[in-house]
Amino acid sequence: MLTWLRRTIATLVLLALAASAVVYGILSLSLPALDGQGQSTAISAPLTLERDALGQSVITAQNRDDAAYALGFAHGQDRFFQMDLLRRNAAGELSELFGDAAIELDKGLRFHQFRALSQRILQQLPKSDQTLLSRYSQGVNEGQAQSGVKGFEYLLLGADARPWQPEDSLLVIFSMYLDLQASTLKRDESLILVESLLGKEMVDFIIQPSNYQAALDGSEVRINDVLIPKLGDIAQFDVWRKIEELPIYGSNNWAVTGGHTDTGAAMLSDDMHLGLNAPAIWYRAQLNYNTAAGNPVQVSGVTLPGAPAIVVGSNDHIAWGFTNGYLDTADWIKLDPHSDKTWQVTEVLRLPGDQRHEFALTLSDYGPVKHIQGEAYALSWVAHRNYAVNLGLTGLEQTMSVDDALQQAEHIAIPVQNMVVVDASGNAAWRPTGAVPARKTPSDLAVISQDYSAGWQRNEVDRPVVKNPADGKIWTANSRVVSAQQHQRFGDGGYALGARAQQIRDRLKAQSQFNEADFMRLQLDNEARFLMPWHQLLSELLESRKAYYSRDLTYLADWQACACPDSIGYTLVRRFRDQTIDVLFSPVENTLQQVDGSLSPLKRYLEPAVWQLISQQPSQWLQNYSDWDALLLAAYEAAKAQLRESEGSDMAAWQWGRVNQLEVKHPFSRQIPLLSGLLDMPVVPGFGDSYMPAVQKPAFGASQRFIAQPGHLDKAIMSVAGGQSGHPLSPFYRAGFSGYAQGEAVPLLPGKISHRITFTPMN
Repeated sequence: MLTWLRRTIATLVLLALAASAVVYGILSLSLPALDGQGQSTAISAPLTLERDALGQSVITAQNRDDAAYALGFAHGQDRFFQMDLLRRNAAGELSELFGDAAIELDKGLRFHQFRALSQRILQQLPKSDQTLLSRYSQGVNEGQAQSGVKGFEYLLLGADARPWQPEDSLLVIFSMYLDLQASTLKRDESLILVESLLGKEMVDFIIQPSNYQAALDGSEVRINDVLIPKLGDIAQFDVWRKIEELPIYGSNNWAVTGGHTDTGAAMLSDDMHLGLNAPAIWYRAQLNYNTAAGNPVQVSGVTLPGAPAIVVGSNDHIAWGFTNGYLDTADWIKLDPHSDKTWQVTEVLRLPGDQRHEFALTLSDYGPVKHIQGEAYALSWVAHRNYAVNLGLTGLEQTMSVDDALQQAEHIAIPVQNMVVVDASGNAAWRPTGAVPARKTPSDLAVISQDYSAGWQRNEVDRPVVKNPADGKIWTANSRVVSAQQHQRFGDGGYALGARAQQIRDRLKAQSQFNEADFMRLQLDNEARFLMPWHQLLSELLESRKAYYSRDLTYLADWQACACPDSIGYTLVRRFRDQTIDVLFSPVENTLQQVDGSLSPLKRYLEPAVWQLISQQPSQWLQNYSDWDALLLAAYEAAKAQLRESEGSDMAAWQWGRVNQLEVKHPFSRQIPLLSGLLDMPVVPGFGDSYMPAVQKPAFGASQRFIAQPGHLDKAIMSVAGGQSGHPLSPFYRAGFSGYAQGEAVPLLPGKISHRITFTPMN
């Protein structure tokens, strides 16, 4: 019996090893060649594509079009499947790969008609930009086809890779619109629902201004006394439904002028906050080429696979970075059923095996139509306009000063961003850059069709600019940056609360001189300033029951006032705050969920309202509790119950680093956990949170960290949350992630070259 068992186990082990060998053998066939020679009809002169030890692509070409080809080739080799998902996501074409499971997602994405819009915009671009996209696309396709074997993703899906087209690069930019501005659409939709069900008083209560304001000019939106609305006939519920906290897709960036550095050059910091996946969203590259006038250009930074531009980086004369602007770029237009014309079009989704799924989409003169509480509303969104995307970002590569960059920014069409730019002469400036509708009266709630503005058809040209402020310091962090007066013009598209911006501002004002190490410390700043009032509230609440909560109080006393990996007290305070909000607003949330709505898009606004409730303690908001201490204790106990369920019963295991650990996963491993060891990045203890400069959630946070002084790039930093390659057997799949996770100063400039492909023209 024992012999049989041993033979069986041995056989199973051999079969497993054989299966693994087959899998690795197939995967290895699709590895791209990193050395050799190639030819292409898309280039006009010889060029090289080199890679350093991190896999950073270093491209040396005679002109920008040839450099675009080489960048496309590198993207096609290393990131084609990721690019494919981005274009399909924007176009609503995921069902072709994933079948029925993606139909509802595609139907929601087709609402925006981005494929047709990309085709129209492509034809309107200057011929030079069309050529650039054509050369880039040919590079993508030749790079993707180079190995001669399907990528492992297509082998697993049993699908074929569709060739890249110039319009697809525009779709990639539209995919960023969906990431960066979808919360704007959801915010206004939720407010419309709140007003419909609970009245305007509840809307005003929820979105009242807070004291967390950090505009560059120091102005504050006036905080008026807002009455706490009566709950009226809102039903009381015994079940609390969690109000999901949506991530703030945005970033931090800041700068100081040359008077605050030893070199006299201005210095920039930028870290963009996005969902974290494997492979990373950004791709490191350096482009070396000549302008039409024969002047050499060298620009280093990160690119977005699918697009031919350096998104954030430096050409050694200037350095630039972005944070999401959150100006109001969308309105829901309430249609008059008697006078506003609507019509339907049939959309066709392609499925595997040549199957099709058809559905009807309703359109109007104002935009695609959705029904909210039985009423028809059209979405007017800047992303639906012809001025939404272009290749203006590539113009920053050749600018020589902050003034040149500000002028070029007028021609950049992307989701509106806070652009911060610095130069080697010591100048620094901020400007909202990207597509902003010229309509002058943004609205939090629906706009009736009679008030629809023709300004939607034009991009706003009148933008605020701050250059070389008196104190020499600039900061943005997704909260309001414009003045209180300008706020009336540009509106609120879903601003962050402002605590993060205040902390960055205060750190900058507390210091006179800075270097790259100082900026890196600020990027990694996880002090819990925002949660200090919550820590005090919880400590005082438990102190009156000291005998029962003695252990809790010990952890709270040792909370370190930071989102530190070993802090248990931080976990208790953070979860107490979350649960208190859920408990207090459970009547509102349950009411919205009865009609498939939620406060989730508005949760970032609730801090002032919550503290108003806690301080004034209105009896009607007590729900079924005897007093406010009982309500707050119930929230705390519920938070602990959730921690016991997810982390175990031992409080010593509730360290923030474990509760909030960073788990950067591949999309496939999320569906097939057995692939985790092959595809995922190493798990890292949590080291940040939402309301501090060091933003980090399990699958969200700083997608890169960039620090640079133009003219002194030998000290510049660029760390990325993942490796260059999307192929799990590549030496570059995880290269660089460890440096990112440990907060190391990974250099911006490429290191020693380890691979080289030489291309020559094919006539």
